[in-house]
Amino acid sequence: MSNQVTPFRDLKIDDIRKLIDEGYEVVDVREDWEWNKGHLPGARHVVLNSILANPTANKFRDRTIFVCAVGERSAVAAEMAVALGVNDVVSFRGGTKAWKDAGLPLETP
Repeated sequence: MSNQVTPFRDLKIDDIRKLIDEGYEVVDVREDWEWNKGHLPGARHVVLNSILANPTANKFRDRTIFVCAVGERSAVAAEMAVALGVNDVVSFRGGTKAWKDAGLPLETP
């Protein structure tokens, strides 16, 4: 019997909101111009390309949610974080678009 473990969780908006309430850190991996248009309240901004270029330059804590526009780049960032030893990593499937479409607030810098 194989006991295959997914390296990170890929969750939708309802679960993401619960995890944010539980104190998970939110890291937005979109480009600067996207971040400047609005991001999840309290999110930290770390562009995906900077993570890929220098994976150990940024420290991510356990219990981190990665978010991008719709969930592609956040999955890449989540996979990188797991490879760096971060535990309880989540990728927000639907991303900032799902957050905005649900009528939830966005912050701007």
